[in-house]
Amino acid sequence: MDELQRFIFQIKFENAFLKNEGQAFEDMFAAIMGHAFPGDFQPVRAYGNKGDRKSDGYRASDKTIFQCYGPRSTKLDAMQAKVDADFNGALGHWGARMARWIFVHNDMDGLPADVVQQLVDLEAANPTVKLGSMGYAELFDVVMSLTPTQLTDLFGAAPTQTTLSQLEFMELQPVILAIPRMEPDDNPPLTAPSATKLQANDLSEAAAGLLRVGRRQERLVERFFEQYPVPNFGEEIAQGFRDRYQALRDEGASPDAVFAELQQFAGGMSGSPEHQAAVLAVMSYFFERCDIFEDHIEEGAAI
Repeated sequence: MDELQRFIFQIKFENAFLKNEGQAFEDMFAAIMGHAFPGDFQPVRAYGNKGDRKSDGYRASDKTIFQCYGPRSTKLDAMQAKVDADFNGALGHWGARMARWIFVHNDMDGLPADVVQQLVDLEAANPTVKLGSMGYAELFDVVMSLTPTQLTDLFGAAPTQTTLSQLEFMELQPVILAIPRMEPDDNPPLTAPSATKLQANDLSEAAAGLLRVGRRQERLVERFFEQYPVPNFGEEIAQGFRDRYQALRDEGASPDAVFAELQQFAGGMSGSPEHQAAVLAVMSYFFERCDIFEDHIEEGAAI
């Protein structure tokens, strides 16, 4: 797996983690764990009036019960009540076959302190069972330990650096023509970004890495606009990006959420690897022109 693929799969996983809730999150978790622990992890589904025995998955090698939650949409009292009911229910159903119980959650910001304390207290009261939690960071480590083939099965194909290096006009054209165009401002920004622009926008390692790698085809995108027969075409696309970026900023979206939405605006990171490489090249080009994301302004510099 090369650098570009790694960044792409990181972004695809983050987007899936943020998007999926309820049964969709549980299904995603089971698929990831099934790839990571083949023949060991078993998804558990409800069956008839017996339910799922208070388990969404079981790993036989260390007798671990996994239970999935969606705390982003659950009030604290309800979450704590569910933790108590599910842990004690699993203990009753699985008995000595449960040596570990893991709270799997989809909250990027982590668990409330009261729930963390609750897990500590439950473990103290049940010394034969180890309790823990599994959120974004833990699941990320599992995901990134998978092979490119497994990651492709989970999240779809990703372009390689070779795909990007072999990009041609024929792959760029449908992506660029599908981007909404707007009447450009009289004085659009045309200066190159500062060397610290990526850090100034607080983008994740994967998002920043994608923009850096995408710069390798900056000249190709520039040549496309130079040769396109419609006057001012590139500036109309640039203004579309600027307007969409400003709208997302006005909504208070986080830098990585803005990045994900701009990817969708530019055509999305699904479809063929060539399509994804073209989207990346276009986004990197407009980042370098300072049409999207804020540039870093040195203290004392003229504005």
